[in-house]
Amino acid sequence: MGYTALYRKFRPMTFEEMVGQEAITKTLKNQIIVGRVGHAYLFNGGRGTGKTSAAKILARAVNCLNPKDGEPCNQCEICKGAINGSLTDIVEMDAASNNSVEDIRNIREEVNFLPTKAKYRVYIIDEVHMLSTGAFNALLKTLEEPPEHVKFILATTEPQKLPATILSRCQRFDFKRISNQDIVKRLEIICEKSDIDITKGALEIIASLSEGAMRDALSILERCIQDGENNIDEDRIKNLVGIPKTTYINSIVKAIIEYDIDKVLETINIILEEGKDLNNLIWEIIKYIKDILVFKSNGKLELYSDEEINKIKEIAGKISKERAIKLIYELSNLENDMKNSTQKIIIFEAGIIKLCSENNSNNNVSSSNIDNVNNMDYDLQQRLSKLEKYILSNTSVAEKTGGISTTSLKNVDSSGKNTIKASTKIPLGKTQEYWPQIVNDLKNNGKIMLYTNLMNTKAREINEETIGIEFAKALTPFAKTVLEKQDSIKEISELVSDACGKKMQIKYIVPQTDETVTNDTEISNFATGNGIPFSIT
Repeated sequence: MGYTALYRKFRPMTFEEMVGQEAITKTLKNQIIVGRVGHAYLFNGGRGTGKTSAAKILARAVNCLNPKDGEPCNQCEICKGAINGSLTDIVEMDAASNNSVEDIRNIREEVNFLPTKAKYRVYIIDEVHMLSTGAFNALLKTLEEPPEHVKFILATTEPQKLPATILSRCQRFDFKRISNQDIVKRLEIICEKSDIDITKGALEIIASLSEGAMRDALSILERCIQDGENNIDEDRIKNLVGIPKTTYINSIVKAIIEYDIDKVLETINIILEEGKDLNNLIWEIIKYIKDILVFKSNGKLELYSDEEINKIKEIAGKISKERAIKLIYELSNLENDMKNSTQKIIIFEAGIIKLCSENNSNNNVSSSNIDNVNNMDYDLQQRLSKLEKYILSNTSVAEKTGGISTTSLKNVDSSGKNTIKASTKIPLGKTQEYWPQIVNDLKNNGKIMLYTNLMNTKAREINEETIGIEFAKALTPFAKTVLEKQDSIKEISELVSDACGKKMQIKYIVPQTDETVTNDTEISNFATGNGIPFSIT
C-alpha cells in the first residue's frame, strides 16, 4: 500500500474530531438530528480550516444508514463507499479545473436522475469562486430549486467573488482560523498515534508557523519525520524551515536598538551563510520585537527559557514602547518592499542599516537626553494642535443635527485633491458581530498601528454596499495619518468584504463637529509660517 500523507491519514471522520469549529459542527449535527438539512450550503474560510472535511462528513451523515447524534457511523455500506470513493452518489468537483459552463450543464443533467444507492445525491464543489460567469448562471437555477434528492455543498476561500444571487441561496458557514492551542492539542493526538516524540516547544512553533491552518501544521510535522527520525525538538523545526536561532535574533534586535551597524551586519551575514530563509528572518525579528513589547506591558512571556527571558528583559529596559511599535511598523514596510524586489538581500540589508542609522537625538531615549526628546515631542504636538485649530476655525459650519456625521478621511474629488467630506446625520443599521474578530486578527497579524487605532470601535451597517466604522471620539492627527493610507483603507475593506461575503466599502464615522473643510492655500500658508512641513498634491 502506498504512503499516505499525514493530513489525509488523519483527516477528521466525524464532526467530533474537528477542532476549532465547534459552533459550526454543533449546528450541522442539530440539523441532521431534527431532519432539517438545507439543500445548499456555503463553507467559507481560510486554507486548512476544515471546509472540505466538514463537507465530506456532512455528505456521509445525510446518507448514513445508522447515524447517531448527527454523526455518520462510517461503518455502513454507504459510509464505506463514500470513504473509499466507490459511491457515485457523492460527487466531488474542483472548480479550479472544472469551471466551464459545460461542466455545470453536466451537473444539471445528472440531478434529474435518482441516486443509485444513497438517499441523496450530494455535490461538493471546492474552490467554487473559480467558476466562470457563465457557469454561475448555469448553476443558479438548479441551486435555487433543486430536486428533493439533491444537496449542494460549496466551499471557497474568497466568498466576495461569488455572485449575490448564489450567496442568497445558500446557508453560509464561516470557518475561522484554528487557534494555536487547538492545533497543538490535535498534533499531540496525532504524534501519540504515530509514535512521534516531540517537545511542547516544537509543537508551539509548528502551530505558530501554520497561521491557523491545520493542514499546514501537519505538512510541517510530516517534513520533520521524512528522514525516519521521530525525535523532534525546537532546533529541528527551526533548521527545517529556515528559522534562525533565538540568539541570532536577539543579537540583531539588540544591535538595532543600540545603533550598532557593524554588529547587525555581521550577524545577518552569519545567518545568510547558514542558508536561512530571509522571509523567516524578518518574520522572526518582528515577532521578537512584538514579544519585547508584550513583556514591557505585562512582564510575562511563553515559549522562552529563563535565559532567553533575561535577555529580553535586558533589551526591554533599553527601548520605549513607542520605538518598539515604530520598529514593528517599519519592519513590516520593509517586508512589503522585499516582496516586490528581485534583490531581496540588498533591500533587506539597506532597510536594517536605515534602522541602525537613525539620528540619536530623535530616537535615543536614554536618561541623558530624555528631556530634550520630550520637549521636541511637546513642541511638535503644539504645532500640530495649532494647525488643527486653524483648520477648524476657517471651515464652514455643518448642519447641526445632534447626531453623528460620516467623514471619509481619504476621498479624492474631481480635481484630484484630497478632501474631507462631511454629511448630516445618517441612519445607522445594526452592529456587525464580526468586527471585534477582524480587529483582533489585525493584532495577531502584526498590524499593530491599525489595531491600536481601531480598538473600541464598532462596525455599523449604512447600506447594502457600505459599512461604517464608528469611533467613540475624535481622531488624532496621527490616527488620521494611519487610517488615511490607501493600504489601510484597502486592507480594512477587504476584511469587511470577506466577512460580508460581497464587496463592501467602508466609511469612518466620528462624533459630530460643527466644522468641515477649509481652503487649501490658506492652510498651506499657515503651516509654512509656523514651521510645519505641509504640502498638497
